[in-house]
Amino acid sequence: MKEGAVVKGEITAIKPYGAFVKIDDKHTGLIHISEFSDRYVRDIKDYVHVGDVLDLKVLSVQDENKVSLSFKRLHKRKKRYRIQLKQGFEPLKAKLSQWIEAYYEENDTE
Repeated sequence: MKEGAVVKGEITAIKPYGAFVKIDDKHTGLIHISEFSDRYVRDIKDYVHVGDVLDLKVLSVQDENKVSLSFKRLHKRKKRYRIQLKQGFEPLKAKLSQWIEAYYEENDTE
C-alpha cells in the first residue's frame, strides 16, 4: 500500500476524533476528523456510519499496516460561489428592477 493510493475501506468504529477503517485483512486505518471535510465537522456521524464502505485516499502508512486516510481529498465539493464572487453585484443589479416590478404587479392593491 502506497501513499496517494485510492482504497476501499469499511468503517468499523467511530470516535470523537475520527473513524477507524478496515481496508483488508492486513491493513487498518484512521480517517482523522479533519480529513472528512474542509468545513468544521461537529460530529463524524453526520458523514459516516459503522458498516459504510468508502473510497478513501491513503495519506501515509506507518508500521506497514497502520494507514492514515482521507475522505475529503477524494470527495471535494466544487465551490460554485467563486464565480459569483468574481462577478460581484452585477448579476443582482441587472435583476433588481425586474424583481421590484414583479413584486408590485403581484401586490397591486388598486
